[in-house]
Amino acid sequence: MKSRKPSIPYIIWMVVFTMIPIVMIGCTAFTDKNGNFSLDAFSNALFYSEVFLKSLWIAFLSTVICLVLAYPLAYMLTKMKQSSQNTMIMLFMIPMWMNFLLRIYAWIMILQENGPLDNFLAILGIPHSSYLGNTAAVVLGMVYEYLPFMILPIYTVMSKIDGGLIEAARDLGSGNVTVFKKVIFPLSIPGVISGITMVFVPSASTFLVSQYLGGTDDIMIGDVIDKVFWTDQNTGSAISLILMVFILIFLIIMNLFGDEEAIA
Repeated sequence: MKSRKPSIPYIIWMVVFTMIPIVMIGCTAFTDKNGNFSLDAFSNALFYSEVFLKSLWIAFLSTVICLVLAYPLAYMLTKMKQSSQNTMIMLFMIPMWMNFLLRIYAWIMILQENGPLDNFLAILGIPHSSYLGNTAAVVLGMVYEYLPFMILPIYTVMSKIDGGLIEAARDLGSGNVTVFKKVIFPLSIPGVISGITMVFVPSASTFLVSQYLGGTDDIMIGDVIDKVFWTDQNTGSAISLILMVFILIFLIIMNLFGDEEAIA
């Protein structure tokens, strides 16, 4: 029997930093401030249902845009020389080395009135204006933050596609469009599913982006949790638990799609 000792540190890590906090959140969500069982926290959480739906919509929109941008970029990367591929991947990753908040501040400077974007558009005859404080700015910030998480898994899967399959399809008379539809795209679906998961999950629960780039109507559920938790831990825990359950359902659905593709 193989020794299980190497896995013990990971089990301890999961228990201490994942399972125990989740149990604490669950216990807090189902109790009141006196520690008695109560569902009042969930009743209070329902007041933020509109914010929750808005967060899911922004996360969905950001994920779709990331997919539309990332898929052709990943495909083009696989057609480059290996040295060029490494360079481009590094360029995509360099912004991730910078602090998350600093990147948001950079977009504030770009989108603010009399900023670089505003001055450039003014040259084209468009009046000066601030492009902050709206949903479009929030989505732009989200796409910028999470685009690499969509590109990398798709690129990784595409780069492992057997070139012999593409050559065989061409030998059978398939054109570029048919090769893409019948070979490249089906084989790249696992990467697409991974990318969607890696972008949608953090997008749905993120905070700060909407606080700095959005307006009063663009607050997201992550911002609500951050704000509510300081004054009402029970309600904050209930909102967190609801979001956690939704994300878990989403992950299960994505895994089902992945399993169906693997069987196919």
